Amino acid sequence: MSAVLAGTVLAQDTEAVGSPALNLAIFLGFVAVTLTLVLRASKTNKSAADMYTGGAAFSGRQNGVAISGDYLSAASFLGIAGAIALTGYDGFLYSIGFLVAWLVALLLVAELLRNTGRFTMADVLAFRMRERPVRTAAATSTLVVSFFYLLAQMAGAGGLVALLLNINGRGGQSVVIALVGVLMIAYVLIGGMKGTTYVQIIKAVLLISGAALMSVRVLGKYGFNFSELLGAGADAGAALEPGAKYGVDGISRLDFVSLSLALVLGTAGLPHILMRFYTVPTAKEARKSVVWAIWLIGLFYLFTLTLGYGAAALVGTERISAAPGGANSAAPLLAFELGGTLLLGIISAVAFATILAVVAGLTITASASFAHDIYAQVIHKGNAPAGKEVRVARIAAVVVGAVAILGGIAANGQNIAFLVALAFAVAASANLPTILYSLFWKRFNTRGCLWSIYGGLIITITLIVFSPAVSGLPTSMLKDVDFSYFPLANPGLASIPLSFLLGYLGTVTSKEYNAAKYAEMEVRSLTGSGAHRQALEH
Repeated sequence: MSAVLAGTVLAQDTEAVGSPALNLAIFLGFVAVTLTLVLRASKTNKSAADMYTGGAAFSGRQNGVAISGDYLSAASFLGIAGAIALTGYDGFLYSIGFLVAWLVALLLVAELLRNTGRFTMADVLAFRMRERPVRTAAATSTLVVSFFYLLAQMAGAGGLVALLLNINGRGGQSVVIALVGVLMIAYVLIGGMKGTTYVQIIKAVLLISGAALMSVRVLGKYGFNFSELLGAGADAGAALEPGAKYGVDGISRLDFVSLSLALVLGTAGLPHILMRFYTVPTAKEARKSVVWAIWLIGLFYLFTLTLGYGAAALVGTERISAAPGGANSAAPLLAFELGGTLLLGIISAVAFATILAVVAGLTITASASFAHDIYAQVIHKGNAPAGKEVRVARIAAVVVGAVAILGGIAANGQNIAFLVALAFAVAASANLPTILYSLFWKRFNTRGCLWSIYGGLIITITLIVFSPAVSGLPTSMLKDVDFSYFPLANPGLASIPLSFLLGYLGTVTSKEYNAAKYAEMEVRSLTGSGAHRQALEH
C-alpha cells in the first residue's frame, strides 16, 4: 500500500494514490450513515406507493435536490471531468448537452407526466391504448435503458476502486463491483424510494459541495483568474477550440451532432428521472423540482469546466491517461494534487456515494417497472394479490442487481461518460417519441406506440453493436475484432428520427382511435383532474 508524491507519474500496476485505508474508511462511514437513514425510512415502507414513490410525500425542493443527485452520476463527476482534461472544449460539450436537456424535460414532460401517470412511464402510455402490449413494451424499454445506465455506473466503480484502493487486477475490481451491487440492492430492498431519495439528497449536497471546494482551490492556484487557468490547461493539452475529438473529419462532426441529439432529447425519456416526478404531491411541485434541479445541475457543470482544465494543468494529461481508470481518474488525481490524502479520501467517498445513489435509483425504477407493469398489470390485469406486488418488486431488484454486476464487470475500463451517452440514445429513441406522441397527438394509437418503442430499441441497439463503440478502434469495447459497419459511435442521429417515423407510420396504418380517452387524458394532463383520485383508489 504505497502513496505517490505530487508530480510522480502514476504507474498502473505498482502504485496507488493517497491512502487506500483512509479512502475505504471514509467510504464505509458514508455507507453507515446512509444505511441508518434507509433503515429508518423502511418503517413506513408498506404499500406499493411507499415502495415506488415514497408516498408522494416530498416537496419540490427536496425532489429537485434528489433529481440532481440521481442525474449527476459517475459520468458527470468522473467521466466529464476526464473528458475535459483530455480533450478540452469537446469534453465540455457533454456538460452542455446534459444541462440543455432539462429544458426539454421542464417544458414538455414534467408537469404533464405527473398529472397523467402514477408510478411509471407505462401508466401514461397505456392510458388510452391497449394496456397489456403497451405496458410490456414500456417495461422492456425501461429495463434496457436502465441496464445501459447501470453499465456506466458499475464501470465507474471499477475504475475508481482500481485507482483508490490499489486494486489493479480485473479479478479484484470485479469483486468490488459485486460489492457495490450488493449495497445497491440493500438500499432498494430496505428503504424503497423514500430511502433511496434520502441517499440521493445527501449525495447531491456532498457532490456539489466537493466540486465547489475543489474549484475554489484550483482557481486559487491561479489567483482566481479563470483565463489563466484555461491557458494553463490548454498548454497541457486540453484544447480551447472545438475539434480535438469532434471535428477532425466529416464522420466526427456527424458523431457530434448525433451525440448532441442523444444528450438533449434523452433526459426526457430516462425512466429513473421520469419516475421522480411521481414522488411529489402535485404538478406544481413537479415543475418546481425541475427548476431546482436545473439550477443545481447547471452550477455543478460549471464546476466541471474548472475541474477538467485544472486536472489537465495540475496533474497532466499523460498522468491521467496512464492511471488505472484512465480519463475517469482525473478528478481523484486532482483532489490528491490539491489537498493530499485527506481531500482525496473525501472526494473518493463522494464519488462512491455518486455511484451508489444513482444505481439505487436505477434499480428501483427497473424493479418497479417489472412489478407494476408486467406482474400487476399484464399478468394479473390489475388484480395482483395483496402485498405480492411489493414482494415481486424486491425480487426483481435482486435480479436487476445481479445483471448489473455482470454487465459492470464486462464494461469495466470503458469511459463512463460515453456509456451514459449510449443510454441516452436508447431513451431518446425508444421512450421520448412515444411520450410526446401520447401527450400531444390525439390520433396516436397502440400500433404506433409499439412500433416506436420496439423499433427504436432494435434500431438503436443494432447500430450500437455495429458501431466503433463496440469494435474496430483501440478505444472500443472489443479491441481485437472489427465489425463496425455503422460509422457513428452514437446512433442518435439515425435512431431518433427513425423512431419518430415508425411511431407515425404505425399510427396512420391503424384505424384504432379513442377520442373520449384522449380528451380525458388531455384534461388530466393539463389540469391534474383525476390524478389524486386515481392515487386514492389504489
